Amino acid sequence: MAIDNGICLNVPMMGDRPAAWEIPVADVSPTARRRELGLRLRQLRTEAGMTVEEVASRLLCSTSKVSRMETGQRTASQRDVRDLCAIYGVDDPGEQERLMSLARAAKERGWWQEFEDLGSPDYIGLENQADSISIFHSTIVPGLFQTKEYAQAVIRGILPKIREEVLQSRVTARLKRQERLDEAKPPRVIAILDEAVLHRHVGNTTIMAAQIEKLMEIAAKPKVTVQVIPYESGAHPGMDSTFTLLEFSDPPLPGRVYVEGLAGQLYLEGENNLQRYREAFALIRARALDPKSSVLLMDRLRRQLLDFDARGNAR
Repeated sequence: MAIDNGICLNVPMMGDRPAAWEIPVADVSPTARRRELGLRLRQLRTEAGMTVEEVASRLLCSTSKVSRMETGQRTASQRDVRDLCAIYGVDDPGEQERLMSLARAAKERGWWQEFEDLGSPDYIGLENQADSISIFHSTIVPGLFQTKEYAQAVIRGILPKIREEVLQSRVTARLKRQERLDEAKPPRVIAILDEAVLHRHVGNTTIMAAQIEKLMEIAAKPKVTVQVIPYESGAHPGMDSTFTLLEFSDPPLPGRVYVEGLAGQLYLEGENNLQRYREAFALIRARALDPKSSVLLMDRLRRQLLDFDARGNAR
């Protein structure tokens, strides 16, 4: 386990399980490849005993460029990779080609990059590659589970001045994200929702009834678990937060925590942060109803909404 600038790398070692850079680059999110390349470049720098400042001086660039390449915030060009191989003494042709291949793959466009102004394209790239997704939401249904009408209503509610074309683009992308749940090898998803999510009438009662029905359908999928924290649970560790924990095994990359709010998107790395959020998620989940009881609660609330509509009270 290598640590640099306070970030835990968890770089896999050679052995029974192949290292990340030995896995074929096909069918992997460009966002994941960018992170994978960055991790390998940082490991090479660490093995060479060089600082970011020394590398930047040799590359004739800023230290921030080197740091951003290593953290995956910026894609290293093939020229950067070629120069870094020379600086780090990487003379194995196979290793050089592997790094070049990663650089090429990282430059490819993911499907989400065909949409304009998504607001969080990096998150979508990470979600698209994660094989374990742990979600806690206290106010709205997660985007991975939303109906078209609910998504339109919630985006308009959060961004009342959003342009119609941007709204529709975000809704379409949100629905496309959900296709992963029906893939041959879908991610393992555990979503914990505060009961308040089910009571907040986003759009109207008809939209909410349909949204809860979709939640129940998704909860029936083999690799999806949806649990609800009932009101009677009282105060719990997630009351003042909403977060998603993304973890990866193919390629094996460090996990990330994604937190979104008015201040923008925040990504947290490092084993200490990951462990803190894993523990928080476990504590929150312990306060939730079991999956079967959660679905029964959802069904009861859905029926109440349908009865409300049937009496002509829909709003």
